[in-house]
Amino acid sequence: MARRIAAGAAYGGGGIGLVGAAAVGLLLAEAQLARRRVGNGTSPHVPTADGLYGASYTVPGEPALRLTMLGDSTAAGQGVHRAGQTPGALLASGVAAIAERPVGLSTVAVPGARSDDLDRQVSLALADPSRVPDICVIMVGANDVTHRMPATRSVRHLASAVRRLRTAGAEVVVGTCPDLGTIEPVRQPLRWMARRASRQLAAAQTIGVVEQGGRTVSLGDLLGPEFAANPRELFGPDSYHPSAEGYATAAMAVLPTVCAALGLWPEEDRPDAARREGFLPVARAAAEAASEAGTEVTAAMPTGPRGAWALLKRRRRRRVTESEPEPSTQPSP
Repeated sequence: MARRIAAGAAYGGGGIGLVGAAAVGLLLAEAQLARRRVGNGTSPHVPTADGLYGASYTVPGEPALRLTMLGDSTAAGQGVHRAGQTPGALLASGVAAIAERPVGLSTVAVPGARSDDLDRQVSLALADPSRVPDICVIMVGANDVTHRMPATRSVRHLASAVRRLRTAGAEVVVGTCPDLGTIEPVRQPLRWMARRASRQLAAAQTIGVVEQGGRTVSLGDLLGPEFAANPRELFGPDSYHPSAEGYATAAMAVLPTVCAALGLWPEEDRPDAARREGFLPVARAAAEAASEAGTEVTAAMPTGPRGAWALLKRRRRRRVTESEPEPSTQPSP
């Protein structure tokens, strides 16, 4: 199914549905109840996290790395109260510590965004050709599922965004659609359908992103079984967006891939078989990643007997600490 969705996106296919038409009425009724319980307001609070992180690493003549966050409320950091708790801030401070260079963070992600908003966000990220981001992190897909955007259309917009960013010279890491079946207010049968739809979209996103030269990290059940075991701790007050601890868990999973894309992470000579890593046809790698949170997929051999291949890796997570941006007197990102 993921391959069919990705192929439809690439070749202009129609809207391959993620759920049967007979379930639409039930889904709509359940979704309305879930949305009322979630209480995802019209004016969400999102801390302003943009700024310079790791200013103490500044070396005269060496520019700061540039990190841009694109996507929806998860990328923006909705649900926390301090800038340092957002995923952008956590990633920026983590990269700064590992690279021992300052990192300028810019956020163009907005709550409620779907994949069709990525074209506008990419234009903002690339508005100044002299300041192209070194690395872009995209987190998107949940709103595509809840608003029943055709999966082929969703993947088409995401692949186009990755292609534009890569053409401009930016590295791209995509956190694929989270498993919406883990959200507390979502009940059966919507929970099962949401899980199926979000996993199918995540796998199709992986295929589309890898084929455009990006890397993906599976957000799955929001990156770890901790969410299912400790929902009160790892979900925010609205039971939908992650808490500060939840975003930190997500950032720990994404950070190694961001550093690898920037050449800051040691790359092993070959995959670790003990960790079930290896070279796989891209569709199979995408399916495996969608079922296991925190799994990275990146392009490998361009072709093989079964089409394009990818490298599936399960990187060890690196803890990140909360850090506030430097005052506005510092150089802008």
